[in-house]
Amino acid sequence: MSDYLVIVESPAKAKTIEKYLGKKYKVIASMGHVRDLPKSQMGIEIENNFTPKYITIRGKGPVLKDLKTAAKKAKKIYLAADPDREGEAIAWHLAHTLNVDTSSDCRVVFNEITKDAIKESFKKPRSINMDLVDAQQARRVLDRLVGYNISPLLWKKVKKGLSAGRVQSVAVRLIIEREKEIQAFVPEEFWTLKTEFVKGKDVFEASFYGMNGQKKELENEEQVKEVLEKLAANAFSVENVSRKERKRNPALPFTTSSLQQEAARKLNMRAKKTMMLAQQLYEGIEIGKEGTVGLITYMRTDSTRISETAQTEVRSYIEGKYGSSFVSGEKRKEAKNNAQDAHEAIRPSSALRKPDDLKEYLSRDQYRLYKLIWERFVASQMAPAIMDTVTATLTNNDVQFRAHGSVVKFPGFMKVYVESNDDGVEEKDRMLPPMEEGETVYSKDLEPKQHFTQPPPRYTEARLVKTLEELGIGRPSTYVPTLETIQKRGYVSLDNKRFVPTELGGIVIELILEFFPEVINIEFTANMESSLDEVEDGKAEWVKVVDNFYQGFEKHLEKAEKEMREVEIKDEPAGEDCEECGSPMVFKMGRYGKFMACSNFPDCRNTKPIVKEIGVDCPKCGEGQIIERRSNKKKRIFYGCSEYPGCDFVSWDKPIGRKCPKCEGMLVEKKLKKGVQVQCVSCDYEEEQQV
Repeated sequence: MSDYLVIVESPAKAKTIEKYLGKKYKVIASMGHVRDLPKSQMGIEIENNFTPKYITIRGKGPVLKDLKTAAKKAKKIYLAADPDREGEAIAWHLAHTLNVDTSSDCRVVFNEITKDAIKESFKKPRSINMDLVDAQQARRVLDRLVGYNISPLLWKKVKKGLSAGRVQSVAVRLIIEREKEIQAFVPEEFWTLKTEFVKGKDVFEASFYGMNGQKKELENEEQVKEVLEKLAANAFSVENVSRKERKRNPALPFTTSSLQQEAARKLNMRAKKTMMLAQQLYEGIEIGKEGTVGLITYMRTDSTRISETAQTEVRSYIEGKYGSSFVSGEKRKEAKNNAQDAHEAIRPSSALRKPDDLKEYLSRDQYRLYKLIWERFVASQMAPAIMDTVTATLTNNDVQFRAHGSVVKFPGFMKVYVESNDDGVEEKDRMLPPMEEGETVYSKDLEPKQHFTQPPPRYTEARLVKTLEELGIGRPSTYVPTLETIQKRGYVSLDNKRFVPTELGGIVIELILEFFPEVINIEFTANMESSLDEVEDGKAEWVKVVDNFYQGFEKHLEKAEKEMREVEIKDEPAGEDCEECGSPMVFKMGRYGKFMACSNFPDCRNTKPIVKEIGVDCPKCGEGQIIERRSNKKKRIFYGCSEYPGCDFVSWDKPIGRKCPKCEGMLVEKKLKKGVQVQCVSCDYEEEQQV
């Protein structure tokens, strides 16, 4: 018989912790929540201060039976769910189910699953934090009030299976508004003028800056010709050389949001996969003789705080590896105002566990993510990089060109890690030869290039998470389920890893915007998040926060039930007949997008995929349409003519229907690692890369 029972959420976590606690402790998993609101009804007693009606989750009977049996045999029960609102709520539900006094020292929390952290946490158990529980309950109740009131209206007025939510509806609205911006965008022409300059044996690049000392944008070809006609031969005088030294600070360690964004940019990982891998690294990995070890701290956090112990360890490592000059002059431990500061940033549980030392024990993706977290953390405690920048102004008959050079004088944190930006660009050295004012340099062939301004980019998962965070919408634990839900409901789809709103998404958001403006109002939703944070901090009562929302919401609900119009989404004719029964084929929306189905369903169950035209005439035969196809083996998308086999045109890159302004050749969208770029297949013409 074990003296102590410890309950955690997952078997992996249980296995890791039990190893550290010894024989007197039995560690078992509750497999997440054991109680929740019923799925078949709202489960909220609105007239009774919004009291939730919790029931045992279906299928959790055997788990609860095992928990109760183990609890009867234990002298003391410790509830060791994750250190956040959800974990506190799980502990509270377990306490009620197992008759544990919530005011007793039954709650144990730790930010990392390591031997020292676990043993230290069991020395300082505490009571269940009801402020955290109330904050979780308030969010749950609000989501129920919104979802279980608006969703049935949408089922009745639009179609079954739809849903609305505080965060998901705002996310869809952002995607729709971005699409409207893109559709309304009018490209504007502009030109750049670059050339290589020669100084002795050195060659460097410079670009047109302006005329008569004034910066000038080149808006059309006539202005380019004007500049070229003004130039006298190819000799330029060095008018000015400016030298500056600037510091570049390292990025702070990861929060949930920044980890999801950087993993998308650097590792091409979707948010769901990133969090799944992070959970595995947190709960524990078998590391040879060391056994099962939690490799990173808790991965749901919006804090950038670092413990004193972790900072001391990593700074010692940096000094030993790179020297004292590479250690940051001050300990960086910033945190946002609304951060859950009981947490730390996401960091390695020990900086001494270097990625390459663990590579043989990790899967490829576990290794890549751990390496990213380790490098970001180590770099965050390193000295700033020092850059030498040089700007040279070159003049010919009052026409100015400028050359920029930037050299890393001292690499500092860049020795370990450099944060990517939204364009995926990392800083590189660009050397300029030594130059003094009055010297002469000579231009080579001038290269005018035509460009067109690009519309704002569609949201990727990383961009959407970043935007939601900046607007104060949602919290670390909500980002992944939000992204999953809006796709599952058919409100948006992914095209080249970018969100595109569907017709259904537009209809739903239009109705919510008309009848429930507060649900979809960005400022209102952000303020609601702040109010819920105040509940967590013990500064507000959760019932009052919910009641303040519901008073206005109830009035909108009554109006919507009376006035919301029915929207019939008719099956769109596909323009062809079923080859099995002769009935018309129609377009249907399925889990994986649109497909064609027989209108005589269920008597005829014929379905087939849609041949997706991209609205471009075949450049080879001129008669067919370019359609999207998939290769047989790897299902890779390519583009071919609809008249195949009569026309054999194919292209891996997507034709866009415009001709090259330089040679009249075919323009295509070339997929690059960090976005797409319009290029000509016949000459060197290319447009600005779109991320």
